[in-house]
Amino acid sequence: MSQLGDITGKARGSYADLEQLIALRFPARQLQLLRRNRALSALAGANKSNFRGRGIDFEEVRRYQAGDDIRNIDWRVTARTGAAHTKMFREERERPVMLLVDQRQGMFFGSRNCFKSVLAAHISALLTWAALEGGDKVGGLVFNRQGHREIRPRRSRRTALALLSEICSYNASLPVPPGEDGATLSDTLANLRRVTRPGSNVFLISDFQGIEDEQARDHLFQLAQHTQISAIVCSDPLEAKLPRGGRYAVTDGEHRSELNTADRHLRKAYREAYAKRQETLEDIMQRLGIPLIGASTSESPFSVLQTYFGEARV
Repeated sequence: MSQLGDITGKARGSYADLEQLIALRFPARQLQLLRRNRALSALAGANKSNFRGRGIDFEEVRRYQAGDDIRNIDWRVTARTGAAHTKMFREERERPVMLLVDQRQGMFFGSRNCFKSVLAAHISALLTWAALEGGDKVGGLVFNRQGHREIRPRRSRRTALALLSEICSYNASLPVPPGEDGATLSDTLANLRRVTRPGSNVFLISDFQGIEDEQARDHLFQLAQHTQISAIVCSDPLEAKLPRGGRYAVTDGEHRSELNTADRHLRKAYREAYAKRQETLEDIMQRLGIPLIGASTSESPFSVLQTYFGEARV
């Protein structure tokens, strides 16, 4: 199999490998993280926005309308036609890309190919390289229960490598030692609001445990007012449905017990609990106008993103 075939396949293993994340820069060239709505950032940059005004790229000449800037009147066309015409420009806007990468204990789980934490790492790497390839600044916030690390957005390969290194570092620290409850999803979203500039393209890569918290939803709502957000929910098939009937030893890292999956009442309750969690997550994102992208450990991370961002570059 070719190198490209290997790196566009399914993520594998319990831990992320930095060399593999770096290699994902090749397939990431096939992804375009294009903004679908109006730019919000007022900073100058290399991405065209839907705003029209004074800028670098000339757009068109049209009849003068009330409220147009008189400094943009095209006097030559006005003299020739006898009617006032004005020049229109398409402004360029900067669009930083920010990633929120979940590496909490709940992500250290998987029954197919890899753990959710590894899936999140591969998705983050693809988005990082795609952003850099598109000429965007890229940065992120990697977190677990014990804390977080911020990488400020910059348009540089060094920053991209720093972000991927932090993801691998947090990934390698799993499982997190037992202890008191630390940073919550709500706390992390508050930090993300603090470091994210208006107009940014934000990607949340998580299983979204804790999204039911009212403060977490409020932070997400406030963030969505000034940025464009995409939510990528990482899951594993075993979370939706118990394995076939039998007795299985299970552990949370501290305690060990036996689970009898032949109990049909247990199987039903398990399926319904998962469906309810998914319904809650979908409802929250829908209310906020945030697209929700599903990613499973049974799927190729590249294929998941290609479905949404796979416009070939010319």
